[in-house]
Amino acid sequence: MFRRSLNRFCAGEEKRVGTRTVFVGNHPISETETYIAQRFCDNRIVSSKYTLWNFLPKNLFEQFRRIANFYFLIIFLVQVTVDTPTSPVTSGLPLFFVITVTAIKQGYEDWLRHRADNEVNKSTVYIIENAKRVRKESEKIKVGDVVEVQADETFPCDLILLSSCTTDGTCYVTTASLDGESNCKTHYAVRDTIALCTAESIDRLRAAIECEQPQPDLYKSLGPENLLLKGATLKNTKKIYGVAVYTGMETKMALNYQGKSQKRSAVEKSINAFLIVYLFILLTKAAVCTTLKYIWQSTPHNDEPWYNRKTQKERETFKVLKMFTDFLSFMVLFNFIIPVSMYVTVEMQKFLGSFFISWDKDFYDEEINEGALVNTSDLNEELGQVDYVFTDKTGTLTENSMEFIECSIDGHKYKDETQEVDGLSQTDGPLTYFDKADKDREELFLRALCLCHTVETKTNDAVDGATESAELTYVSSSPDEIALVKGAKKYGFTFLGNQNGLMRVENQRKEVEEYELLHTLNFDAVRRRMSVIVKTQGGDILLFCKGADSAVFPRVQNHEIELTKAHVERNAMDGYRTLCVAFKEIAPDDYERINRQLIEAKMALQDREEKMEKVFDDIETNMNLIGATAVEDKLQDQAAETIEALHTAGLKVWVLTGDKMETAKSTCYACRLFQTSTELLELTTKTIEESERKEDRLHELLIEYRKKLLHEFPKSARSLKKAWTEHQEYGLIIDGSTLSLILNSSQDSSSNNYKTIFLQICMKCTAVLCCRMAPLQKAQIVRMVKNLKGSPITLSIGDGANDVSMILESHVGIGIKGKEGRQAARNSDYSVPKFKHLKKLLLAHGHLYYVRIAHLVQYFFYKNLCFILPQFLYQFFCGFSQQPLYDAAYLTMYNICFTSLPILAYSLLEQHIHIDTLTSDPRLYMKISGNAMLQLGPFLYWTFLAAFEGTVFFFGTYFLFHTASLEENGKVYGNWTFGTIVFTVLVFTVTLKLALDTRFWTWINHFVIWGSLAFYIFFSFFWGGIIWPFLKQQRMYFVFAQMLSSVSTWLAIILLIFVSLFPEILLIVLKNVRRRSARRNLNCRRASDSLSTRPSVRPLLLRTFSDESNVL
Repeated sequence: MFRRSLNRFCAGEEKRVGTRTVFVGNHPISETETYIAQRFCDNRIVSSKYTLWNFLPKNLFEQFRRIANFYFLIIFLVQVTVDTPTSPVTSGLPLFFVITVTAIKQGYEDWLRHRADNEVNKSTVYIIENAKRVRKESEKIKVGDVVEVQADETFPCDLILLSSCTTDGTCYVTTASLDGESNCKTHYAVRDTIALCTAESIDRLRAAIECEQPQPDLYKSLGPENLLLKGATLKNTKKIYGVAVYTGMETKMALNYQGKSQKRSAVEKSINAFLIVYLFILLTKAAVCTTLKYIWQSTPHNDEPWYNRKTQKERETFKVLKMFTDFLSFMVLFNFIIPVSMYVTVEMQKFLGSFFISWDKDFYDEEINEGALVNTSDLNEELGQVDYVFTDKTGTLTENSMEFIECSIDGHKYKDETQEVDGLSQTDGPLTYFDKADKDREELFLRALCLCHTVETKTNDAVDGATESAELTYVSSSPDEIALVKGAKKYGFTFLGNQNGLMRVENQRKEVEEYELLHTLNFDAVRRRMSVIVKTQGGDILLFCKGADSAVFPRVQNHEIELTKAHVERNAMDGYRTLCVAFKEIAPDDYERINRQLIEAKMALQDREEKMEKVFDDIETNMNLIGATAVEDKLQDQAAETIEALHTAGLKVWVLTGDKMETAKSTCYACRLFQTSTELLELTTKTIEESERKEDRLHELLIEYRKKLLHEFPKSARSLKKAWTEHQEYGLIIDGSTLSLILNSSQDSSSNNYKTIFLQICMKCTAVLCCRMAPLQKAQIVRMVKNLKGSPITLSIGDGANDVSMILESHVGIGIKGKEGRQAARNSDYSVPKFKHLKKLLLAHGHLYYVRIAHLVQYFFYKNLCFILPQFLYQFFCGFSQQPLYDAAYLTMYNICFTSLPILAYSLLEQHIHIDTLTSDPRLYMKISGNAMLQLGPFLYWTFLAAFEGTVFFFGTYFLFHTASLEENGKVYGNWTFGTIVFTVLVFTVTLKLALDTRFWTWINHFVIWGSLAFYIFFSFFWGGIIWPFLKQQRMYFVFAQMLSSVSTWLAIILLIFVSLFPEILLIVLKNVRRRSARRNLNCRRASDSLSTRPSVRPLLLRTFSDESNVL
């Protein structure tokens, strides 16, 4: 019997491909049938990437996929196999350092994942075996095991609820760790197993469950009311028994941990472009030197001088092969122009820099007791490059804290006022009404509000009368539903909660009415409505439905719409969220058919969602409209100021919402997305339906708007941001159906044409409002803008599950830790508590992150070109013999020790402009937009600066050596002293260059800058002061100390450092003079403006939203 009933409940159809059969308790169904245990995965959770055995090969493979690492590996192998002028250590040690640091970082992160996995896998659970509670580790649970879970424990795997300690077989669950929703959800046990509440009775159960194969969707399952998901927590229920159906990596929680697509910042792309340029420079240098070497050796006495005769083997070597090995040798000699250590420095800068966002106290919200969270540190600098901001409305721009304002019943308006009058609410609260609906209709409407929802009640004691109603606390995943239930309570109808499957309502006469909840037709974003089917105490079966007007009006009688529609539109114009309420009576015979269809659809293992949607669609027809509600969603604190700041910073803000156009439009005015002077262009169903041919009318409007905007604005895209403040501002309003018409036109050619014109219009508008948007359409819009010419950087911000698609689609995704769950925050790159925090995140943190890392990248290429250019010039004076200018120790330590820490500290701490100034003057954001600091102009400036300084280093030292002797005793310096002087000038110059660039000094900057210089001097004395036994030649012995004994050398080093830095010092002086002059002019202008200023004639708050003068 149990097998038949469980199969009916969980399957509804015969076994097919794509399903699994689970035997409860892993017992065979009958003694006669052969039982073959199926193989399912164990209950171990594995979120780690590596194991102890595969860490080394797997990590090395991943690291050498990076071009720079692979390049240095090739150089290292060339040094090992070919006779090159430098030791393999010079390339091998820096590469080893970079690989080791990266491996340690990734290994540590993976160790944290292993530790987290073990905490879950080794946790204690209780299994029912042989009628006893057996204690086991969570990882040892097998599919089919019956698990006992106690109150406040987390479900160790996905379970089918068999029974609970309650008589009706219900339990309450929170899914905060899955989707962030902290409200309690009610789950129901399988009807045939409700009575099995002991270990003995559960162990005697012989049943099989046929269910679908694992899938990641949290909301598509065997029936969400029966499936308890791993990670959810049992609440307000002492104990439940459940059978494991999905374990380990097949649970829905594990399947939802799939990695997001890798996002790359614009800076990374610039780095790759610079690498290609410098690789080309490297190849050119090697080719030039190789060519000139053989030209120089064409003279016999140069090719084979008397003091360096060739061996027989060298004479017999094939010339082309010798040229190739010489080319490789020059590549090795100049290879340090490619900064391999830059990658590890960039990674450390991003990782450590992300903590500044988490530590920012301005992002802390006392209400939720949380601050900002960084999920992806790879995109920090992208926050400073945003061009488009796409934002949700409800819960993002607004509080998502709903308050019941008014309602309309059969076209009669009911609203709270301060004075008390007779009206609908005779027992609790004042009410103003305009005429009155029938008493029966009033009560029917309020009963609908009390019954059509998924609200749960929380009380300390059992509710058994009106005396306890004041202690009721309502919890729900939707703030709208709580507001509606509280609104009904205000007018005399109180929802008392669910008890034994009955919904209890206290009416105006203090009588408790009970309704049996037969079915709940849950809300979804496509239907935009929800319904319940209930049975009254008299046996009548009623369906109550509430939803958006666009979802309800087509399903009710036409003659009932007009009066309610007027109230809905007026409330939407006032910025309220509106819902329509309808009902219908269902005959017993019809209910039998409906019940059968619902059960079949719920039990379907294939196409369940489509089948349920079809059944819901059939049920919710021919209803009777009762009325409508208006709920206010208040604007978030500083939302208007934030949007105004983003607009001033040159960002285009688009609002993408599922709300009605009128509601969204009024919110956009309130938050200053649209100004009083903004001229609105509408592409909505209302404007298009004026014509019989919608596509023709759409084409006319698109052409008309494009002509207007192209005439108004200049063609230059670069001057467009400035033009916003100099010309008439335009805003665009489009709805979902019109967008579908644009994107999915009947003819492909016209669709592309519509899309192109639409994008041209959008680019000229300062703000765009997209209303009635489905989640997929939000992502389509973001993708469409991403693919615009110039590839603008997009940012999406939202708080709900319906915003996840656009958050994942955009370059930067930001989740609000809101009241619609944490799906958006979990899938985002950054999460913040409030929308207002976006201002500082972009204008301050984003600005600084970009400036820091852009300077880091340019500085790395600059200092490496300074490093290698003297080596290249030296070849012209040593017969292109591949003689190194610097000692091997200096080659190795230059990027690792001598110059690495100062730039890392700069890239973490620099504030060239104070944070308060950045947030108070958003126009500063425009100065770095468009990847301004990594464009060709700045790149050429840094390159020519490096070329100038490298030339000064070499030829300054070269002319110094024209003196026959630099010491009083007549001793002559050699080539290693020459190279050491160049290297000393180099290290001091590039370090002092960074000191000149630093505007924000801390003790850390002082320590690393002066400490690096001191370490170089100490190392040079130490390296040249000892005879090292492992070196074949002691060529640096006492070189540095002897070099500094010469006064001429001291003067030359100081002079060359000054000459090298002189252009930079001159530029800083000129900038400061110009800045002071500009500041004086600005103060004079402000003083004159203050005399002529006068208050605005028409403040923003006085604008009436019904004014259509600015609407085309």
